[in-house]
Amino acid sequence: MAALLYRLGAWTYRRRRTVLVAWLAVLVAAGALAATAGGPYRDDFSIPGSRAQQTLDTVAERFPASSGASAQVVFVAPAGHRVAERRAVIEQTLGAAAKLPQVAGVVDPFTAKTVSADGRVALANVGYHRKRADLADGTLAALEDVIRPAREAGLRVEFGGSAYDSADESGHGTEAAGLLIALVVLVITFGSLVTAGLPLLTALLGVGVTVAGLTTVAGMLTLPPTAPALALMLGIAVGIDYALFIVARHRSQLASGMPVAESAARATGTAGTAVAFAGLTVVIALVGLTVVRIPFLTAMGLAASAAVVVAVLVAVTLIPAVLGFAGDRLRPKPGSRAVRHAAGDGRSGIGGRWVRLVTRRPLVSTLAVVAALGVMAVPATGLRLGLTDNGSAPAASTQRQAYDLIAAAFGPGFNGPLLVLADLAGSGDGQAAARGLAERLGAVDGVVAAGRPQLSADGRYAMLTVIPETGPQDERTERVVADLEAVGGGSVAVTGVTAIGIDISAQLEASLVPFALVVVGLALLLLLLAFRSLVVPLTATLGFLLSVGATLGAVVVVFQWGWLADLVGVARTGPVISFMPIILMAVLFGLAMDYQVFLVSRMHEEYAHGGDPGRAVSRGFRASARVVAAAALIMISVFASFVPGGDATLKPIAFALAVGVLLDAFLVRMTFVPAVLALTRHGAWWLPRWLDRVLPNLDVEGMQLSGPVSEQSAVPVAVV
Repeated sequence: MAALLYRLGAWTYRRRRTVLVAWLAVLVAAGALAATAGGPYRDDFSIPGSRAQQTLDTVAERFPASSGASAQVVFVAPAGHRVAERRAVIEQTLGAAAKLPQVAGVVDPFTAKTVSADGRVALANVGYHRKRADLADGTLAALEDVIRPAREAGLRVEFGGSAYDSADESGHGTEAAGLLIALVVLVITFGSLVTAGLPLLTALLGVGVTVAGLTTVAGMLTLPPTAPALALMLGIAVGIDYALFIVARHRSQLASGMPVAESAARATGTAGTAVAFAGLTVVIALVGLTVVRIPFLTAMGLAASAAVVVAVLVAVTLIPAVLGFAGDRLRPKPGSRAVRHAAGDGRSGIGGRWVRLVTRRPLVSTLAVVAALGVMAVPATGLRLGLTDNGSAPAASTQRQAYDLIAAAFGPGFNGPLLVLADLAGSGDGQAAARGLAERLGAVDGVVAAGRPQLSADGRYAMLTVIPETGPQDERTERVVADLEAVGGGSVAVTGVTAIGIDISAQLEASLVPFALVVVGLALLLLLLAFRSLVVPLTATLGFLLSVGATLGAVVVVFQWGWLADLVGVARTGPVISFMPIILMAVLFGLAMDYQVFLVSRMHEEYAHGGDPGRAVSRGFRASARVVAAAALIMISVFASFVPGGDATLKPIAFALAVGVLLDAFLVRMTFVPAVLALTRHGAWWLPRWLDRVLPNLDVEGMQLSGPVSEQSAVPVAVV
């Protein structure tokens, strides 16, 4: 692969104008398609095949008027007054709401008796024919507009329900701060603003192509809003990092005196090979999310993998072309830090001092990292998963205000009503059977009330609403769902947003261990092929598991226990979004292998050239640690920038990725791994001969390029 990418780098260098124009044309074409054929992103938290989803599909077929989204309208009278005093204006506004397009029906609070005990709060419900994702633009704004007379009459009015989501619409300007921090890190790394700007600009071009492409796809398929958000976050991070590795190699070779053309091609063949390998691992892990068989998670995995593929293509094609435009302007000046580093004068640097500290007592360093990450992982045993609801929305939003008012006035269960469907076939008198079922369900422990049953047009099915005592995120609600189905028997099933959320969380929890085993097995196989060693893949995999465990522990501490919750901007503590752990494992796996390849490949090269194993670890670390540390800091800053402005879905994912990269890069890859390699010495690079003969040679280190590979005369240079 190294020789192939070498030739690709040489070709793109020579045809740099053509390559640049081609990428700009792709960006313009993708933008034009997004503008003309793109569509909105829509949530679809469905889980085909689950009992709750099948029941909901039956409800949509038999009770079409009850299958769409619903908006809760909360009326609050001023202190010392009752909503009954404004009954006329409430009924007038609700009557106007009933005439709006797509409205299936309106439930009056005075008829339904959903008025609080003190008479100050009334809860109305507006049902729609369609799900929230299918509501026409302006539908909710029209509802709020017709309710305005109630506000003018002195009532406080808030809106919630499934028609409103928990997203934070306050903006995401903090992402720019992440890019600014990335630029600062690049300037410090290279000591040149021009060099620092190259990875940033090429990464933004790649992200532009990806996001425009996803917008176009959204016009044809259902993509959740989290899909482009994850693709944007990951695309920026890996786009900058992959470009950084190639540009850093190029600068190092220029500092050694290599001609620009040869250096661009060789950097693509060596660092580019590692980039392609690292990108492949991320893509495989993300595409692996399809095995969970949850549509929105599949969409997220494929969208994020598309961002990584584009980032790799940009790195191995556009970067060599841009290096050609920059020419000798990127060559470090004589006597600069880069020239001294290329000459091997790195003992006095931070990397040199750190690796000497770590390897002086390698057993102590190893045990210290394992102990620290093990302690951090302890809270992960209490990890609870669930889907977000309006209780996770920003405190100032109308849906969060409505959620809190309903919970205080009527109980938390009113924010997560359960929909019960009963098959009355063979029951004789359907009405009597339905009433009897309602009485039995209303007597279940943890149930506040069971509504009046509705019969389907053919009389076969009965549907009723059950209000639990506890809210949608409460563990006790799960027990209520199970008890309702047990009392009702095999002909009764529970569905609705809360029940489907429980099913999704259960399926994801069940998939977590098998997915982890697949990821671990893949890590062992890929690293075995890459480094032809047993210790290296075992060490890398153990470190990855420690990083994941410690990261999940940090998530529990912040998002469930509430430590530093205000600093992170957590609106409400409770269960974490159910697909966060599996997304974390998929993404962090690829990034961990990325840093593993760039650090250990240089150590392996030093050892292969006949060096002492301890010296190989030290020299290899000094040669690559600065670039890997810069790449990790960029990743952390990009992920962290999505935390303050992220909604309840994206925030824990961004937080987990930022913490995961921090722990994995600095504690595992830059401390644990060199300590273990120094501890095992020659054994670190041992592989049985029979296995060595069987395994193919991937050459992720670019060893094939140690000599001339073309008619150009290559200046000898150490290969990272």
